[in-house]
Formats: sequence, C-alpha cells, structure tokens
Amino acid sequence: MTAKPVVVAVDGSEDSLRAAEWAALEARRQSRPLRIVSAPALVPRLHAYQAAPEVIANALRGISARALEAAITRCEEVAPGLPVTTGLLSGAPALAVAESGSEASMLVVGARGAGGFAAMILGSVSRYVASHAKCPVVVAREESMAVHREIAVGIRDPRDTGEALTFAFGEAALRGADLVAVHTWYWISVVPRAASADAAPGLRPDDPARISAEADRQLAAALAIWHDKYPAVNVRRDIVHGHPARVLASYSARADLVVLGRHGHPEEAGPGIGSIQHAVLDHAHGPVAVVPSGAFRCKPGPKVLLPSAERP
Repeated sequence: MTAKPVVVAVDGSEDSLRAAEWAALEARRQSRPLRIVSAPALVPRLHAYQAAPEVIANALRGISARALEAAITRCEEVAPGLPVTTGLLSGAPALAVAESGSEASMLVVGARGAGGFAAMILGSVSRYVASHAKCPVVVAREESMAVHREIAVGIRDPRDTGEALTFAFGEAALRGADLVAVHTWYWISVVPRAASADAAPGLRPDDPARISAEADRQLAAALAIWHDKYPAVNVRRDIVHGHPARVLASYSARADLVVLGRHGHPEEAGPGIGSIQHAVLDHAHGPVAVVPSGAFRCKPGPKVLLPSAERP
C-alpha cells in the first residue's frame, strides 16, 4: 500500500516556504513522500488590474507555479532525494487546501501568507484548514527550525485524548524527543474574599494543591497505557494553574511541536476548533499541530475525570 504523503500548501510567501521546509524534514523522518500544493487566489494588487478574466487566471496560475518551483528548491535543500510531487488546486483556496489533506498523513501550512493566505493574526486559509481538515494540521512558524528535543501535548480530558496522544507519542518517538503532557486548570473565584467560609460552599474554589495532586494522579493513569507501546519515550507530566491558551503558547517557545486535540467533526455543527486552540495558534512561537477527532483509529485513554475547570 502506498504511504500517505505529507502535504504542504504554499503561496510563495516566506512563511509558506518555511512550512515547506518543515514538511520536507517531517516527510523524511516518517519515510513518506512529500506533496506540495498551491491554490491560486486573487492577490490584492490584482483587484484593480483591468484585464480579461482569462488573463488574470493565467497570471494567478503563474504565481502558483512559481510558488511550487520555489518550494521544490527549498525542500531539495533541506531533504535532498525526497520523493516530491506537486499539484495546482482549483476553487476557493481555503476549501481546496483543506480538501487536499483528505488523503494525507498530515497537512502543513504557514501561519501567514500572501494574497489568499493573509488575514488577521493567523492567516485565513491556515485558520480554516486547522478547523476543517480531516487529517492532522501543522501550522509552522518562523521559529520552526529550532530543535529542543521536546514535544508538548495539551491534555484537556483523559477520556478524549486518543488522537492527540497517538500523534504526540509518534512524533516524540520519531525525533528521539521527550514528551510533556500538559494539563492546565483555571478558575475565577465568584465569592468575595470577605464572604463567610460557609456562605456559599458550592462556589468556593477548591484547594489548589489538592486539585493539582488529583489532576497529576489521574493524568498518570491516562498515560500509563502508552508506556508499553512507546517505552523509549521519556514522559513528563506538567500540571499548571493558569489560562490554557497562555500556558500552551508559552510551551511553544521551548518545544519542537505543541499538539492540540480538535473535538467534533467538521461536518457536524460547524468547526470543532475552539477559542483556546485559536488563541494558541495566534500566539504560538513555534509549530502547532491540531489533531481532529477520528484522525486515528485508536482506543482513547481510560475514563477518568480531571478536576472541573477550563481546560485546553
């Protein structure tokens, strides 16, 4: 059976070319082929260009063709000899790029781009792809080439971490890296400090030390089933009291990759990516992987509950 390729989308921007380099190195680690795709989009400077539609279409295809050529050159520099194919996509860039991952092992995009890839903090195409692609999506950034020998994975609930942990353990094993399982808990007290100790017992935050200890115990239980499958991966548990997005974004400055789960299915009730994942993608210092539910056919961890809180 032919191995599923690592797919990277490029538009000629420096961000997308760095994403191509990241994807090439990842494809080499996984012994997979690399596929480079590009979706022509009307860049701002062409909006005022008075010409026949076919002339503009040809110009756009030329931009994409040059983007593919530049990406091939960059990939050959970092991973010589890697099998590479290219594809020129049609249709709306966001939809086309997301669909290009339907038969991929992984889809890689840059955080920002030119033309159709440029919008807001995170590029509009990158944002859409991270929310809708059926395969794991890696949003690469300028700092992506640093090597820290550490993979961080955000753990929201051990009952629903199968795909994210499968991906994170696989990446750690491939890279000979440590795996850091990060669970954050965060509450805002709704009881005034001056309130009586028994005035509203149901609303008082619990003892922070007890919450952290219980979370650590339950997280250890969730990770135990992975030790036999990945005995060479050194695993550390970090229980952090803080806002999930801020905490996980900080890990991206010292990890080779931060892995987040994406819940729900893109065809069910809108995209499954949430505000915390968006915030991490917007403010990350390095590459972030978003792994959708159903990306891998694996058994999730044991059904144990972490303390009630806002989780990543």
